[in-house]
Amino acid sequence: MASSPGCVFASLLPATGDMCGDENECGVAGVMSVPSPEARSHARQVHVRGRAELSSPPDRAAVTVSVRSTKDSVNDVTNSVTRRLDYILQTMRQHGVQEEDTAVRKHVRREGDLYSMQTEVSVVFSDFEKMQRVRSVLIEKLDRSVCVGEPRFEHSSQCLNLLRRHVCAEAVETARLKANDICSILGQALGQPLLVREEESQEWGCGQEGPALPLKLQQKAGQTLVCASSCVCVIFELQPKNSTKKL
Repeated sequence: MASSPGCVFASLLPATGDMCGDENECGVAGVMSVPSPEARSHARQVHVRGRAELSSPPDRAAVTVSVRSTKDSVNDVTNSVTRRLDYILQTMRQHGVQEEDTAVRKHVRREGDLYSMQTEVSVVFSDFEKMQRVRSVLIEKLDRSVCVGEPRFEHSSQCLNLLRRHVCAEAVETARLKANDICSILGQALGQPLLVREEESQEWGCGQEGPALPLKLQQKAGQTLVCASSCVCVIFELQPKNSTKKL
């Protein structure tokens, strides 16, 4: 995780307008305001911006196993492929792969006087070690008519949503710590939060490309990282030391 400095200012006079303000050349946020009676009760505030960046590895991997055969008749080619397909599906069940994580597609076509049939089994794994065991069994036990594909690492929507929540919460925590430091410098106490607003969020692929060599499982997964960043504006009450309220 990486975080960037937030923009901070303490308001000891009433302020109105954009509560997080605009940044000047020094990177400090400011507000142009005219005191009003309504604003005096909210005059003592500390405004901070916090940033955070986190990354997440993939939480699932997709593997495609294809079977192809060519025979003189439809029955022969169907029987040939079915025997291998049954073994593949049996291997999946023996390793605890759920039926809803498996999809089978079949295609038969005629090539001159011959019949060709191709079947693809697509499987999604959330346990990468289990995926490796299944691939090893299929590669070892089946002949070259069966092609066991390389895993394709992916992020589920649940994984991405969790990453977004975590990075936003981390940015808020960074802002709170900075606001607390500012209060200590000013001889004040940090009060209750008045506003939390996420101003910016970004996501991008941040996996590192390695050399063109055989890679271990974790190295392959490391090439499919997703990074996310968040920038938040948080406003806290600024209180005298003797009236500290616990958050």
